[in-house]
Amino acid sequence: MIGKQAFLSVMMIIGFNMNAAGPATCETYPSRPITMVLPFAAGGPTDTLMRIIGARMQVLLGQPVIIENVSGAAGTISLGRVARAAPDGYTLSIGHWSTHVVNGAIYQLPYHVLNDFEPISLVAANAQLAVVRKSLPVNNLKELIDWLKANPDKATQGTAGAGSASHVSGVYFQKETGTRFQFVPYRGTGPAMQDLVAGQIDLMFDQAANSLPQVRNGNVKAFAVTAKSRLPSAPDIPTMDEAGMPGFYISVWHGLWVPKGTPKDITAKLTGAVV
Repeated sequence: MIGKQAFLSVMMIIGFNMNAAGPATCETYPSRPITMVLPFAAGGPTDTLMRIIGARMQVLLGQPVIIENVSGAAGTISLGRVARAAPDGYTLSIGHWSTHVVNGAIYQLPYHVLNDFEPISLVAANAQLAVVRKSLPVNNLKELIDWLKANPDKATQGTAGAGSASHVSGVYFQKETGTRFQFVPYRGTGPAMQDLVAGQIDLMFDQAANSLPQVRNGNVKAFAVTAKSRLPSAPDIPTMDEAGMPGFYISVWHGLWVPKGTPKDITAKLTGAVV
């Protein structure tokens, strides 16, 4: 048995060591790299957007912001990874209305799109372009619709997976025009655009940030933008209203999230860096 005096001495030593270690464990956030998990493949609009923003955030936060592309299943794999991560501010999720809204309605998910994430900030909104391969024998939106009606189920549209913004836009377009074509899923619109440029698929509804470089280089043809007004960066591309489909508006907003339960001071610091 240990004597009373010896017991008190041991407890004093333990207490001293705990106090000495205390300040070293109370780290200032962030003290190590932050991982931003993207739901789509590299090279697409979401990837491009967050590499630009991530580069600025790491200057303000003083730590590297690492982009990790976890693609597949319209972004559900990526979100599941973030939902299971520790709520410590070191694992972030970037997504849009497809990954954080639509997926909750069409998939059986191992996480809850509302209850398992803490919002950080709205990031950006981006209109889509109706684009086709350059060899397709049409020159405007009306001719595209006529060609699709004359060739039902023969054309192919690239998407980032079932439920993605590109897929939902295509379904919406089919409904409004009475056309039918096949959907080809990819791990993101970046690789889908590569196949459109190569002529392996016929058309896409793609975010302008991803399509415009290919349009400007003459690799694909753009027939309309899904917004009420023309894009300042592409004033020669007509709106859907002007092209003959009034009211066909689609905007893809992006946001940033962390796992639910992340401390408020950390979410505030991240929000400030994004802003």
